[in-house]
Order: sequence, then structure tokens, then C-alpha cells
Amino acid sequence: MTLKAPNSFYHLHESLGDFGLRPVDPPTDSPLLHEWVTHPKAKYWMMQDASVADVLAEHEDIEANPHHFAFMGLYHYRARFLVEVYDPAHSELAGVYDPAPGDIGMHVLTAPTDTPIPGFTKGVMATVMHLLFDGFAAKRVVVEPDAGNEAIHRLNEFVGFKPERAVQLKDKQALLSFCTRIDFERSAARGVHA
Repeated sequence: MTLKAPNSFYHLHESLGDFGLRPVDPPTDSPLLHEWVTHPKAKYWMMQDASVADVLAEHEDIEANPHHFAFMGLYHYRARFLVEVYDPAHSELAGVYDPAPGDIGMHVLTAPTDTPIPGFTKGVMATVMHLLFDGFAAKRVVVEPDAGNEAIHRLNEFVGFKPERAVQLKDKQALLSFCTRIDFERSAARGVHA
């Protein structure tokens, strides 16, 4: 299966308003992304010591990879989060589980801020799930966050992810988790409880 990425994506959140996504432009976006991935809040991205050139190279590699995509997330038209989308069959995950047709992997990072907006990260997660199910036509979303990252486990549960098992990846012990469209529709993010 070849992933087809949308050129852009828009989601109107019922209480927070406008969210949008556009492909990362590595030369333009790398300085800002560098600020985000080297911030202490982003320790699980394992880029704390990265230079702007490292971030640029990383995003140029993503841009050249037909199985990996990076999107700049916009909130009220300002860059506020990063989303990476990938085909698990062409990733390290192919060695720890058997990817099914329609599986799509995802990473998300919200920008550090001194003035947090209540519910913002939950709004980001809901927007990302809409991107994956509506923009990429995912049948199931797979994530592999660090097993110790309790904050992201709570956010994943909010949008309907179900943990399957811990797996050892190259650089971390990860919690392999899955979410189908039905799981998402029944999640707290959609206001429906099964």
C-alpha cells in the first residue's frame, strides 16, 4: 500500500475553533522545529542535542521518503504542533508486529508554551485522528510511544487507543497501541461512550 498524503487538512473543533495542517517546508520550518524538539518537554523525541542543521536534514529525509510525511499543525493559522505520519510496514515496527493493510503510524509534538490553552492537546489529538482517518483513509492507527511517557498514554487513551503490549525498539521500550475508526468514534474525544 502506498500512502497518499493530502496537500493540506482543515478541522473545525467544536470548542477550540480552527486547526489546520500543511506539509513541513524543511528550509523554512526547521529553525522553529529545532526550538520545539530541543525543549525539555520534547525529551521523548530524543533530539535534545540536535542542531538546526540536524533538524533540517531529518525533515529533508522525511520529505524524500514516500512512506513518511511531516505536517506543521496550525492553530488559528499559527504553527503550534508537529505531526509525523508513516507506513508501519516500511518502519522499524515491521520487525515487532505484522502490519495490516490500512495501518498508519503517527507521532505528534505540541509546541512548548508559557500560556497553555485548556484542552489544546486533546484538540490537537482529535484533529490528528481526523487527518489520519479522513485525510489518509487509515483503517487503523498505530503508535509506539515510550513506555514511560504517561502523558502521551493518557492522550492516546482519550482518542481511543488500546494498548496491546510493550515492545523493544532500537532506542526505547515502547507501548504498542492501536486505534480503529470505531475506537475513535467511541472515545472521549468524540463524546461517545460504548
